[in-house]
Amino acid sequence: MSRLRKNLAAAVVVAVVVGVNLPAVSGFAYREWHYHQINQDDYKASHGHWSFLKVPDEFKVNAIHAALLHTGKVLIVAGSGNNIINFAKGTFKTLLWDPAKPGQPGEFKLIDTPVDLFCSGHVMLPNGNLLIAGGTLRFEQLKDKVKRAAGPLVVKNENPHITKHLPAGTLVAAPDGRLYRTTADIMVPPATKTETGVRGRPRIKPSETKVFAESVTEGASGVLTGPDGSVKYQIQGLTTEREKRNLYAMGGGMTLNKQDFQGIRDAFEFDPVAERYIRVQDMTEGRWYPTLTGLPDGRVMTVSGLDTVGQVTRDNEIYDPRTKKWSPGPRRFFPTYPALFLLDDDTLFFSGMSAGYGPGQLSMRPPGVWDYRHDTDHLMPTTGAPGGLAPDEMEAFTPVPGLPEPELNETGASVMLPPAQDQKIMVMGGGPVGERQPGQKNATDRTAIVDFKQPAPRYVRGPNLSHPVRYSSAVLLPDDTVFSFNGSSDYRGRNNSNVLRAEVYDPAANAFREAASPEVGRNYHAEGLLLPDGRVLSMGSDPLFGNGEGSIPGSFEQRVEIYTPTYLHNGERRPEFTGGRLTVNLGGRAGFKTPDAQRIQKVRFIRPSAVTHVTDVEQRSIEIDFTRVPSGIVVTLPANPALMPPGWYMMFGVTEKGTPSQARWVQVLDGRVRGVR
Repeated sequence: MSRLRKNLAAAVVVAVVVGVNLPAVSGFAYREWHYHQINQDDYKASHGHWSFLKVPDEFKVNAIHAALLHTGKVLIVAGSGNNIINFAKGTFKTLLWDPAKPGQPGEFKLIDTPVDLFCSGHVMLPNGNLLIAGGTLRFEQLKDKVKRAAGPLVVKNENPHITKHLPAGTLVAAPDGRLYRTTADIMVPPATKTETGVRGRPRIKPSETKVFAESVTEGASGVLTGPDGSVKYQIQGLTTEREKRNLYAMGGGMTLNKQDFQGIRDAFEFDPVAERYIRVQDMTEGRWYPTLTGLPDGRVMTVSGLDTVGQVTRDNEIYDPRTKKWSPGPRRFFPTYPALFLLDDDTLFFSGMSAGYGPGQLSMRPPGVWDYRHDTDHLMPTTGAPGGLAPDEMEAFTPVPGLPEPELNETGASVMLPPAQDQKIMVMGGGPVGERQPGQKNATDRTAIVDFKQPAPRYVRGPNLSHPVRYSSAVLLPDDTVFSFNGSSDYRGRNNSNVLRAEVYDPAANAFREAASPEVGRNYHAEGLLLPDGRVLSMGSDPLFGNGEGSIPGSFEQRVEIYTPTYLHNGERRPEFTGGRLTVNLGGRAGFKTPDAQRIQKVRFIRPSAVTHVTDVEQRSIEIDFTRVPSGIVVTLPANPALMPPGWYMMFGVTEKGTPSQARWVQVLDGRVRGVR
């Protein structure tokens, strides 16, 4: 401390001498003191420490999505990076970062990116590939930028023998002759024959394909009024009478209102070994802001997102990694990027947190448990009961009551608390749903916890965060705590509202403790994830403005920080594993060599993150039973795939002081389900 005292004393002497420059010198003295303090060993041991990752300019990207792969590398997906110029040019980026090669050749690698994966969804598959689905078909246009009246159409085909490709730019005529052109290519499938109808004749069900169209003329001349779905448009350019009789479009009015983002149908698996995207079957629906959640049998439930015409879709789909194909899922409404967690009874829990789009009515987005296996009606009506979900949408959905401040559920974090066997979900922070109402808060410091081991689960308020924030990150640590950090107290950091905060939640104590503050403020499009060495990666942020007055457009934050937790500053040598199995069956046993068996007090298998828009339903920490043997430890895995979905996990051995080992990657298999590897 003698050096610190000398620095402060010198600053005071200078301040007395120069007088008029006291505020500047005092600021300098404080910064010197602050940087001295946060770099002291005792401070690091009690608060942890932040450092910057040096990224060469040619590898800097707008980090919209991030996923930790079983190779130990981090996949950072930008797509167009929320940049309409990149979108127009077809400039889409993905970066691969290898934390094991700091400063070495090959630490960073740009990956060919086939489409705009900006605002897609993603999930880890049992074989270690990352499924990534959806992205951007068309950027939004705010109302003051809209030049042509436009709206969604549904192209119908009443003939089971016609398949028709309609390219972008296809003209459709309204009943009064006004012309509109489509904005995307579509393939119109044939109609289907259903059950036998009257007099034994088959009943024909027309196919329906969505497409967006805009007026061929600018201004109000293209505005057309009419209830949704009531206006019939004739498709121009059809070449046969049969096509003209059977193909047409239905829609509502054409307006000059804001036009939302639109989603693509594309889907890919990213292969971590080959380090490339592999195209799989397209989804039926376009999706922008979807959530993908892994199921116990290795399939993936894909919900919500803005579709190809910019509307929130209720048409959920299921991906099967064994066939690389999609099938219809139960039809149910969720707001975009809903936090949807797999529970140990093979149901899905919507925490109430989401990001971006969907009606502001709270009755349309209640937290609750979805029994998707028994929600078999794929043809539920799209019109909801007054003020909420349709009655048949509640049959397989059990609302969970008690969530405080439900009007502040946008852009809040959700996390399955460790260990996953406790079946507790916690929500943190959040902002207004939809447009903020007069007098409404911009953000909340609320946390709330629901315990699914209770006979009648309900939310109970938890300890408050240190600040009201939205866009906060929440990362599971191997010592059974949760690291919560960053966020802003207003929409996208507006009014200089980024909050330089970090705190650690201890579920056992139900309390937060202060951690070292980050150097960089982050809000929208920020991500955080656990690295295999036990540190935490923090990146991204997409502020609306570059200053408090809102007169300078914001720029994407490309600096990357890494937090080193207190358990790596406690002076204890880390335990290590020197050998063992790479694969283990659910319910099975496996041995791992370690000279530190006596020091290891608990073993955790942590599923790696796949995070975007503070939504990460992948991460979960599983408590693992183990016994000590002369050469190391023998672990026994849970048998329940709904608790421990098949896939790759980071295995950590943790000491009594909370010091984790370097992660060892282990693939968890379900031998009872063929092909789930």
